Amino acid sequence: MKAHTKETQAAITPQTALQMLKEGNQRFQHKRMADRNLLDQVSDTKGGQYPFATILSCIDSRVSSELIFDQGIGDIFSARVAGNFVNEDILGSMEFACKLAGTKLVVVLGHTACGAVKGACDDAKLGNLTALLSKIKPAVAAVAEPSAAEERTSKNIDFVNEVAVKNVEMTINNIRSQSEVLREMEANDEIKIIGGMYDISDGSVKFFEG
Repeated sequence: MKAHTKETQAAITPQTALQMLKEGNQRFQHKRMADRNLLDQVSDTKGGQYPFATILSCIDSRVSSELIFDQGIGDIFSARVAGNFVNEDILGSMEFACKLAGTKLVVVLGHTACGAVKGACDDAKLGNLTALLSKIKPAVAAVAEPSAAEERTSKNIDFVNEVAVKNVEMTINNIRSQSEVLREMEANDEIKIIGGMYDISDGSVKFFEG
């Protein structure tokens, strides 16, 4: 499998980019990864890169976008930070990826049993981690109170996963509200901004559509 070129990238629409990730995740789940020579792709991309998607995910070692979507060198831009939230630097990176480098899809990818979300639920404090977790706490506050028998802590995995989904949704809202560049590109159907959740128990990705 060859790396993308300017021509193949230009032919991809936001919807086909999403379909390519869906198909890649299916290959990953069923152990049918595409036949590609990564060193050949290194050679293919030495003169330039033409990725089709930009994915913001957590730093969790189990959630490598290239692996879970079965993509090779030069296929995607991958931004990673614990808790998959956005700040000025990540937004600038996304603007570069979409406006200047031509990607057609932005995915905010959360995952189940997220350690950063657990830390935010527990109000954990540790050095610079304290400030990082503060970016996720609005999602904790936005999730409704569980029943009296349940806890709003990391011990309640259903609550943790609900917060993780809310964090993805709020991150997408932040992208649209804080980046005029990406908001206009989406309004013009140049890109699609979408969320998803990766299940660490089975390798599947559920995209939030509609």
